Amino acid sequence: MVVKLLPGDHYVSGEPSEMLVTVLGSCVAACIRDPETGIGGMNHFMLPMGDSSSWRTSNAAMRYGNHAMEVLINDIMKMGCPRQNLEIKLFGGGNVLGQGGNIGHQNADFAEEYLRNEGFIIKGADLRGNHARRIHYFPSTGKVDRLLMRRATDRKVFSEESSYQRNIAKKGASGGDVELF
Repeated sequence: MVVKLLPGDHYVSGEPSEMLVTVLGSCVAACIRDPETGIGGMNHFMLPMGDSSSWRTSNAAMRYGNHAMEVLINDIMKMGCPRQNLEIKLFGGGNVLGQGGNIGHQNADFAEEYLRNEGFIIKGADLRGNHARRIHYFPSTGKVDRLLMRRATDRKVFSEESSYQRNIAKKGASGGDVELF
């Protein structure tokens, strides 16, 4: 079964048949699992940090690395996985827009620093650069397939992520006209 993650999403599973998929431009995804149980998950965040006062919904908060990392790690631990067992891999953080900004590298720097400050060791990473990536993650085994998106047809998928990010910016942190209470 394939579970597709969009910016601001996270997903945790113990189901051996699941594959988590996402496409990353400047965003970063953390793939975290417990090798002993096969339980793991992935997040997909857009910006390094956000002020919690601007988080009007849980989904808005997941756009920010400081919240997305904490939620993913805690959700995996809630499923019975000890913190010291967690295996972590990071992907994304490319400066793919070529407009002089370096948000991708800032996302990558944040993720590495966050994990270092929390006492985690990063087992594998494919961060920074100038290309978008498609990630296929199998939490039960820890296997990751990474495809650099260099062809024109691959850019269509990346374009969808960029469009999503622009739409979020236009709607503001509330995520639109829907108010949850």
